[in-house]
Amino acid sequence: MQTIIFYALAIGLLTLSFFKDKQKTKKSLKKAVKALENMMPQFLGIIILVGVMLAVIDPDMISKLIGSSSGWYGTIVAALVGGVTLIPGFIAFPTAALLLQGGAGYMQVGAFVSSLMMVGVVTVPLETKYFGKKVTMARNILAFLYAFVVALIIGKVMGEL
Repeated sequence: MQTIIFYALAIGLLTLSFFKDKQKTKKSLKKAVKALENMMPQFLGIIILVGVMLAVIDPDMISKLIGSSSGWYGTIVAALVGGVTLIPGFIAFPTAALLLQGGAGYMQVGAFVSSLMMVGVVTVPLETKYFGKKVTMARNILAFLYAFVVALIIGKVMGEL
């Protein structure tokens, strides 16, 4: 029901925008389509990669690597993978749900998603260009450490610790 409300609201506001200024609305829709076209290869690539991974790696293997019984070793593995991966948020959370269904632990998935969203190993060159090396390194190190704080809290809340 909530999804229907959001779609109706979006359509209503888009219609209002169209009547208020047709040119700006058309221009913004063209930009949105262009952005979607630019994201689609990444989106499809990640979905295919996760699908193949889940098909090849059985739930027992996922449980061994990043299951709740893997403890801090699995949390470190998940945080490292998340830190070096560049995935948009709208893909990261469904991926996390698939990992949980596949046998991953909450603590490990928390570390994965936290480091995925906050640590930017892939974006270090660009970030260094704008913020400098010290700030970039400090931000990434603190974000990586914070992923473990998140994992610890999730582990406590979900009863994994």
